[in-house]
Amino acid sequence: MLQKTKGVALNYIRYRETSIIARVYTEDFGLQSYLVNGVRSAKNKNNKIALFQPLTLLDMVVYYKEDRDLHRLSEVKTSHPFQSLPFEVAKTSMGLFVTEMLTKTLKEETGSPVLFRFLVESVLFLEEAQAHYENFHLAFLLKLTSFLGFSPEGAREFENQLREHSYPFLPDSDTESALNLLIRYPYGTPAPLSRTARNELLDAVVAYYRIHVDSLGEIKSLPVLREVLS
Repeated sequence: MLQKTKGVALNYIRYRETSIIARVYTEDFGLQSYLVNGVRSAKNKNNKIALFQPLTLLDMVVYYKEDRDLHRLSEVKTSHPFQSLPFEVAKTSMGLFVTEMLTKTLKEETGSPVLFRFLVESVLFLEEAQAHYENFHLAFLLKLTSFLGFSPEGAREFENQLREHSYPFLPDSDTESALNLLIRYPYGTPAPLSRTARNELLDAVVAYYRIHVDSLGEIKSLPVLREVLS
């Protein structure tokens, strides 16, 4: 049955010689996989594979059946062409990192309009921000916890959970204040952190996720992000 929905592209893998399997978080159906034929062919002049780069916002018409793990697309286009996210190194690195974290933590194959709205608003902030986005990746992961069921009420609870699991995170008062801002306030709220403190907090946030997500595994984009932001 043909259905219209919106999506946020997460990643894709190559399939056979010319096709891909794209992972997309959709507004109506949650996390879905789509077989996209012919996009890697030399004869393909439309460059549709670019639509499945991380965090691309999509308008989609899909063939959907509840009992299938792999679906097909009838139509797809971007709802918001990017002007900065794929072209600015810091933004691209943040986008790859949060996308990898999403693929490791989002499992539901049912729609969540509230979560979908959060993802879209987050992507649009990163795309459009000209300043005060240096902590975006931290704020995103801390805010995402509320949708995953393990949101800390504030810095103290965050620290206590890490301490209970023997993770050595002892922030100074400035870092603790910044952590509270990142948890409770909107994107773009200035939360001053030195480069060292930002990297230490990044490692602590990933450790916090490891406490709650058993299958997190290696985060391949983490060293790249740390290098770009250092």
